[in-house]
Amino acid sequence: MPPDPERRSWLVRRVENAMRRGFTEAYNTVRVDPQRYLLQLRVAHGLPITSFQGVFSLDPAMLDDLAEQTIRSGMKMAAAEGAGFGLGGIFTLLPDLSVLAAITLRTVQKLSLIYGFEISSDEEIADLWIATASAAGVDISREVVETEVVNRLVPRLIRRVAVQASGEVVEKWSGRLIPIASSVIGAGLNYYFVRAWGERAKRYFREKHLKLREQRQLTPV
Repeated sequence: MPPDPERRSWLVRRVENAMRRGFTEAYNTVRVDPQRYLLQLRVAHGLPITSFQGVFSLDPAMLDDLAEQTIRSGMKMAAAEGAGFGLGGIFTLLPDLSVLAAITLRTVQKLSLIYGFEISSDEEIADLWIATASAAGVDISREVVETEVVNRLVPRLIRRVAVQASGEVVEKWSGRLIPIASSVIGAGLNYYFVRAWGERAKRYFREKHLKLREQRQLTPV
């Protein structure tokens, strides 16, 4: 049985706060280190590159395969985390969401790097959050983004992403109100949450990568 409207409203607010806190903390404290991740890609996958700009010389199909592996890894991690927290039902829902937000953001960051975008400049930081917003189903006007300073833009985008995610979470996570059974439910829901967001973020970065690759091919050396 779904929660009554009053309880649902309370839950939406709590979920929104948890997601916003999770994305903010992930952005501030557990961001992917580009150089360490580059080394990981070179060692684990044998990529013949010395910088992320080198990915533009690789076969796009290879990058797509790496992106899919990255999404699957995030899905498995989220499922394991959801199963563990899910044992407590509603009592562990909010801590679960903060961790889920961190896993999701790290997955999006890795996808950005795989397609050659290092998240080092203000423009790339803004683009990371545009991609995250896109993965959440939030439509962000590029014109609005270009007129905003990054340190003001990022908190705004985090709030919008959290609002969007909270509605999705409450709609699908109602089964988490039941302890024990919620462990299985939590694992499955977290799994599909990261898959959906990961696939949308992958599409965003892939399209941007192919567009930039085409521009480089058309530009005389």
